[in-house]
Amino acid sequence: MMQDTHIVIGASAAIAQAFIKLQRHRDPNSSLYSLSQKSLVKQDENHHHITCDYNEQSIEATVQQLSEILKSVKSITIFTGQLHNSEFSPEKKLEDFSLAYFDWLFRANAATPLLWLKYLAPHLSKINHPCIVTCLSARVASITENELGGWYSYRASKAALNMMVKTAAIELKRRAKTTKLVLFHPGTTDTPLSAPFQKNVPKGKLFTPMFVAQQLSHVIDTRVIDGDVDYIDWQGHTISW
Repeated sequence: MMQDTHIVIGASAAIAQAFIKLQRHRDPNSSLYSLSQKSLVKQDENHHHITCDYNEQSIEATVQQLSEILKSVKSITIFTGQLHNSEFSPEKKLEDFSLAYFDWLFRANAATPLLWLKYLAPHLSKINHPCIVTCLSARVASITENELGGWYSYRASKAALNMMVKTAAIELKRRAKTTKLVLFHPGTTDTPLSAPFQKNVPKGKLFTPMFVAQQLSHVIDTRVIDGDVDYIDWQGHTISW
């Protein structure tokens, strides 16, 4: 009997680390492959780690390296994404818009996840069991729910991710009939990504990475393979596009 396989991309992120820990506790006999740009400590003999630069050549080579185990993959979760660094932070007004920041976020938040889907797609088309592929999106990507403004580049990069994953779902409905794509909003989580923006978070709405990992695991476990993409939050509630 083939061993179930789970893949975590962007495994050094705080939520990803909690997700890996939870998966190893829930299903220690499954095989888990974690991928990140820096080395990680493996948790047990069924946890395998691969370092990968997120350029296209490296992504293609890594997927090729995983080609055999992709035959048994049950979930692929993509945690890659950026918001700020020492040079860039979200725009508060139009005058803050920076083309360099825009380009950086679109590459990290939209292009990189799509590159993973590009090279995974031929393998997903060959499996005949359910596989859930999840990308981390954000509620601020919703055009309908945008009432506060600001954050031009981040909103746009995540909205672009949503559109590309929605488009991929239409294609994979024909090519990979047992694959389900998910866009997941984790809520504001106590991580370095959200650290500069936590002071205005309402009480009880700043989540731990483990709480989000538990919610994400439940979301993955309860998806229905229907050829569509789910854009949902940590509660499993649908978000308006």
